[in-house]
Amino acid sequence: MTDIKTISAHSCLTDARQASEQIQQEFICAETKQLHTEIDFILFYCSATYPLDTLALSMQDLFKGIKVVGCTTAGEITEAGNSEHSLLAIGFSSRYFAISAEMVISMKGFDLLDAQKTINRLSEECASKKLTSVKNNTFLLTLLDGLSFEEEHFLASLNLCHAGIPHFGGSAGSEDNINNTHVYYDGQFLQQATIVIMINTPCHFEVFNCHHIKQPTEKLVVTAVDAHSRTVYELNAEPAAMEYARLLNLDIKDLCPTVFALHPLAVKVGGQYYIRSIQKVNEADLSLTFYCAVDLGIVLTAVTTDNILQSLSDKLLDISQRYGKPELVLACDCVLRRLEIEHKALHSEVKSLNSQYKITGFNTYGEHLNGVHLNQTFTGVYIAGEHDE
Repeated sequence: MTDIKTISAHSCLTDARQASEQIQQEFICAETKQLHTEIDFILFYCSATYPLDTLALSMQDLFKGIKVVGCTTAGEITEAGNSEHSLLAIGFSSRYFAISAEMVISMKGFDLLDAQKTINRLSEECASKKLTSVKNNTFLLTLLDGLSFEEEHFLASLNLCHAGIPHFGGSAGSEDNINNTHVYYDGQFLQQATIVIMINTPCHFEVFNCHHIKQPTEKLVVTAVDAHSRTVYELNAEPAAMEYARLLNLDIKDLCPTVFALHPLAVKVGGQYYIRSIQKVNEADLSLTFYCAVDLGIVLTAVTTDNILQSLSDKLLDISQRYGKPELVLACDCVLRRLEIEHKALHSEVKSLNSQYKITGFNTYGEHLNGVHLNQTFTGVYIAGEHDE
């Protein structure tokens, strides 16, 4: 029987049931004509344009006995390039991956005790499968509702309790309706929830991130803000959208997601710049709503950017030289990076890079890395084809 580590399947069919069935067909073993018995965990990403109740029932019905988790996206990332309005799934073989997953039904009020209990349960389940030592052979993946406004608090609590386990993840998105963000667990799509996934494997891996910030330019001070809703009312004591448009020498009516992608604002933390992406302009009061936390008095710096794909290509080349060819690069890439790629018509370059490194994942409303909530960043895990016996 063919030895497999992972299986990736993708469907562009618009009917939820038919798309799920097409995915199922890719998970059927040629010899037995049944689902691969060693696949015991499936991670999927889907467009929120599907009727989610129908999709939930289909996934639950077609993959009985298999743990299935997932989330909605702002676009799907496949080995053949970027996609949209589609369904993408990755199956993991129990021979190479011991995986445990737990849903937190509400991030609000999630504290250190909750985080420690969650990590303990996940670790015990992974260890019980006796695949390889949990210590030094494990990473965490988080999937969060991208409009929960609780990401920073949740990720900080989790980070204090996971004993240095490498961690990355992404916030669920939506392609057509910004409010339609969900995570999927145990047969249902939920909002305000998160899924924490622990993956233990003998395969060599590296959790990483990269961005394409080049250099800082003008600084803007947040002088009025609603931190909970991430809405900035004033920059430099002027209406936020007006001041941002002035910076770019544009009319307010010209501000749009593509402009936000091409002209990001960033905060400086520990000598490094981290982008705080703008989600939208609120026309009623000319405020700006952000995807990430913003607080009164912080300095937002306009930054210029380099080639969006070069830093990712360099990073993947470096990892591949150390670990060999990839089995899979599991990716969480910001929706604004996708908009920049589309604006610059880099589709063929993305397709080539994704094919070379087997990049699979989704476009997010925010990225997670070791307890930090990021924007306009590529985060992921490089899983090597080689493994320890």
